Amino acid sequence: MARVTGSHLIAKALKLEGVYNIFTLAGDHVLPVLDVMADDDFRFIDTRHEQAAVHMADAYGRITGQLGVCMYTTPGFANAIPGLTNAMHSESPLLSIAGSADLSELGRGAMQEIDQVGMAAATTKESLMIYDARRIPDTIARAVRLAFSGRRGPVHLTIPTDVQEQELDEDEVVFFNPDEYRASEAILGPQAQVEQAISLLRQAQRPFVIAGEAAGYTQDGQALMDFAETLRVPILTEGQARGLVPDDHPYGFGFFERGLNRAATMLRNADVVVLLGRKQDYTIGFCRPPNVAADAKIIQIDPSPAEIGRNRGVSVGIVGDVTSVVQQLTQEASKHAWQDLPWLEELRASRAAQAEWAEGLAVSETPMHAMFVHKTLESMLRPDDFLSFDGGDYCHFGRALLPAQMPKKWSYVSSLGMLGSSLPSALAAQVAYPDSRVINLTGDGAFGFNGMEFDTAVRHGLNVVTVLGNDSAWGIDRQIQLGLYGRPVATDLLQTRYDLVVRGLGGHGEFVERPEDLKPALERAFAANKPALVNVVVERAISPRAEAAIARRQAVMGQ
Repeated sequence: MARVTGSHLIAKALKLEGVYNIFTLAGDHVLPVLDVMADDDFRFIDTRHEQAAVHMADAYGRITGQLGVCMYTTPGFANAIPGLTNAMHSESPLLSIAGSADLSELGRGAMQEIDQVGMAAATTKESLMIYDARRIPDTIARAVRLAFSGRRGPVHLTIPTDVQEQELDEDEVVFFNPDEYRASEAILGPQAQVEQAISLLRQAQRPFVIAGEAAGYTQDGQALMDFAETLRVPILTEGQARGLVPDDHPYGFGFFERGLNRAATMLRNADVVVLLGRKQDYTIGFCRPPNVAADAKIIQIDPSPAEIGRNRGVSVGIVGDVTSVVQQLTQEASKHAWQDLPWLEELRASRAAQAEWAEGLAVSETPMHAMFVHKTLESMLRPDDFLSFDGGDYCHFGRALLPAQMPKKWSYVSSLGMLGSSLPSALAAQVAYPDSRVINLTGDGAFGFNGMEFDTAVRHGLNVVTVLGNDSAWGIDRQIQLGLYGRPVATDLLQTRYDLVVRGLGGHGEFVERPEDLKPALERAFAANKPALVNVVVERAISPRAEAAIARRQAVMGQ
């Protein structure tokens, strides 16, 4: 009988899950498993910081709907905690694997010893240590099952070095295929609740549908478009759901962000609100008045029963797979006749007003307004381009303008608001979409977190194009400080030549100060056939998102 090690079992378990890409940074405590996996058909994408490795695995999992896997040694695991925290908010199916010192040494002041399991417990759906190589197959199966169940999220496993090296006979372990330990049937809603929801929507004069993170677990937006077209209701998308209904669809009304999309602000006038995989969290004012009218009816569909009615009672609450329940709703709705409501014209008028507002800001002047930069880029976009956003005011203008036209092609930071994720996310998108252009939009402050990952991009041939807005500041926080306190504190930066940094790392870099130079610089960046960054000097302009934040805080302060 063949002898195998724990590392061989890790590799086989991941293979059964269809894992090919591993986002990692090598270190002592994962060297055994990396060595074994190097002889198998895995692709290692090694980063310059473990946080970036997690961000890449996080984005890859959300983009592809497959398991994202990241691996690191013990101090690397400590660096990974911020990424795991973000992955919890972004709801990514992610498996974090860290090595550690030998089991026999733990608790005695072992090499680099920390409580990995305890540290990860607060930032993942579950955190476990494997004590015996025989348990590797079933523990990884358990981890993956949990990562994909209910509201998706990261799971962490600590696998000590001696467990990775533990030898055993191959027949001592049993593997099962994923369809044998993960449910393949989607959870449907009770027919009575489906009928009740359609009854409410038939009475609605101002329906408002928001598709959130859990609505985006699918790779295909057809079910959501069928729903919108059958019921003739407006749909706004966010998170993983961006692009499931294209922003230029007759019933698509763009990004659900009340600080950036005027159509989103009309939520307060809705009489029936449908939350498709959308939490009742702070970004929607906890569904309380005046954010959602006191007499509005709420229909909430979610894979997690804990989210139904979390902050406000609902008229209909359905626990189930969002896409499958949406299909049930559409089937029931098809039994009735529907017509366009005057409400749709009100929403379209708000979108037209926003487009006019954006056009008014996108003027050719020095320094450039962020909207001019984004408007210039918009004219160059292709339908299958992937857009990854990061940073404050500079990117808020971009998110207010640049559309999501296809599923899984538009990404912004999670509800955690963690900066620095857009470049790793863009690299993961380039891995997922090797034949598409990937465009990273970031502020100068946000770029500083993971800018060294341009080295990763160069080494792995991930030719993303970054358009950096350089206002020499932590833009949105500086604007909020000025609005609330009349002065900036610790929010000024230098006008750093980030383009030279990228050139030093082997990429293409350009510095742009004049509006007439912007489009030619972008054209050269797209044609460079290497990772590229265009460092654009922009004015310090306050975004609607910052203005809204100031107004909210002033209301609390009674100003």
